[in-house]
Order: sequence, then C-alpha cells, then structure tokens
Amino acid sequence: MARADCDSEHLADVIDAVDRCQTLVDDTLTLARQGEQIGERDPVGLSDVAEQSWQTVMTESAELRTEPGLTIRADRSSLRQLLENLCRNAVEHGGSDVIVRIGEMDGGFFVADTGPGILEPDRGDVFEAGYSTADDGTGFGLRIVKEITDAHGWEISVTESWQGGARFEITDVEKHV
Repeated sequence: MARADCDSEHLADVIDAVDRCQTLVDDTLTLARQGEQIGERDPVGLSDVAEQSWQTVMTESAELRTEPGLTIRADRSSLRQLLENLCRNAVEHGGSDVIVRIGEMDGGFFVADTGPGILEPDRGDVFEAGYSTADDGTGFGLRIVKEITDAHGWEISVTESWQGGARFEITDVEKHV
C-alpha cells in the first residue's frame, strides 16, 4: 500500500526490516516449540523431505544433491524444519551457487556444502542462541537445529565438508528397515 501511495527510496529498507522482523518472530516461535522430546516417529525418506525443504528456501542458483534410499524414524515436520534451516544457512553463508549435499553416513546422515565453512574455533558456538556471523542473521537457525536433534535423541556435530565448506553430521539416528 505504501508503494502505491508514494515513491520513496526508503521503502526498500522498510521492507527489509519487516522481513527481518518476521524471520525473527518465526525463528523464535519455532525455537519455543522445540526442546520437547519427540513422541511418535514415523518412517521418513530423507531425500524426499530434503527436496521438500529445499523448495521453501530461496536458493537462487544453488544446487541440492541427495542420496536416495535412506529412510529414518523421525517426526517429519521437525526433520523438515531442521533441513530447511541447514539449507538456508548454507545458501546464506555459501552464496547463490553453493552446492548442498545430503546423504547417509554411519549412524545417521549429513548435510554438507561447498561454502566457506565454519572455522574450527567457532564450531562449538554455532548452536548457541543468538550466535550469527551474518549481518542480518537472527542467530536462531542453528539453535533450532540443535533443539530438534536433541528432541529426537540424536547428536549433531559440525566439521569440514569434502570441499572445505560446513558439514553437519547427525548421528544416533534410527534407520527404518
């Protein structure tokens, strides 16, 4: 409505601020809903949920690569939120042409990217609420990921990917056979 009423160079800044506020509210609500133990866990195809998650992230020319076949026992909605946050984080920090790979590993799965990675001294802090290296980051995205893994009884760690980017390893995951 403001755009229709006036032509101001400041409207773009206002829109960015409102978008940032909405992201902060959404992240805070998601964080508040997490932290409880997950009850019923259903068989969930990891690559299927990854593809759905990818569709909700503004990825520009980024690319998702998944390995089909892994089915785990999880709460689908929470798993989707976890993957959305990790993919969004990869694109925000790795740029519009980042490659995100999601696949199986011993005891669970990983989400890795071709971005700049996370410095080793910072790896212990990335899951803390409010921690962010992005100017417009809320610092809740990876905290929510940690809450979701904890609620499932999983473990999460961060290391370096095959091309020097970030690699999040989620273990203690129950596979569905």
